[in-house]
Amino acid sequence: MAFILQDSDFSRLLDKRLTDVWEQKLKSLTNMRDKFFTTAKSDSAFEEFFYVTGIVGDIPEFNGALTYGALYPGFHKKIEHKEYAYALQAQRKLIDDKKWGVLDDRAAQLAIAYERTREKQAVRLFTQAGSTAFDFMTSEEGKPLCSSTHLTKTGVPTSSGFDNTYSSALSPTSIAALRLKCRLFKDDAGERYEGWTNIGLVVPDALADYANEIVGSTNKPDTANNNINVQKSRYEVIPYMRLDDTDTNDWYLIDLDSIKSNAIWYDRIAPEYKNTIDFDTYVFLQAVYGRFSMGFKDWRWIAKSTVS
Repeated sequence: MAFILQDSDFSRLLDKRLTDVWEQKLKSLTNMRDKFFTTAKSDSAFEEFFYVTGIVGDIPEFNGALTYGALYPGFHKKIEHKEYAYALQAQRKLIDDKKWGVLDDRAAQLAIAYERTREKQAVRLFTQAGSTAFDFMTSEEGKPLCSSTHLTKTGVPTSSGFDNTYSSALSPTSIAALRLKCRLFKDDAGERYEGWTNIGLVVPDALADYANEIVGSTNKPDTANNNINVQKSRYEVIPYMRLDDTDTNDWYLIDLDSIKSNAIWYDRIAPEYKNTIDFDTYVFLQAVYGRFSMGFKDWRWIAKSTVS
């Protein structure tokens, strides 16, 4: 049965003798969705992505007869939008008789809840990076965003340059090692490429102070030696408070120059708000409806350290 705000539950709002009555309105967590995603428009039930690889192998020396190479197909991805909706109901008598200026802007509460829902979905791009249980997407590759066994259709060896996972706790040494691992990534043709020069270090709030110490110290941290800290200012530390809700030890490196060309957010239907009165009961109704989705194209913009 749908919950209805009624005077029996809010009887104190009918009493003018109270010293004060207010609505709890704490500041929401910072919007991080716009930091990581490109927001795109969609007029379809889903969006699909595909790519073609580069040429596999180098150009051989000409010996009088041409050598023929090939281009290969990449992997197909599909992102499907989902519907989200919620409603509030309030007894007409409660709204008429209450003596305090609360419960008046119920649509605003729905807007706050809708935005919070989007932000909780957005953080799953990181927290679920090791899972193929995608919320909105299907991937022909069949691998998580962060996997030690990424695939290619070109037939090139994938024993190196196709692993964007790690398992060490945050430290100056582990960050340096993971950065070098990212700079060794290869494309589907098995070739090195230019990237990972502008790097973000994404951490839960619990690791933010340590991350800033590693990146901000002039001298090498965690040592009595007076060595120069080569990692000073090398990374942009990005504390992400919602990460703490899932794990306080895992951390991520992201290629800031390529994340937004690969992480996509679709607001298929922007949140719509409706206000009406039920004809039979005179109950006030406020509702919100919207559709959105998210997904990613390539995997080479991120590496995750899953700390046990």
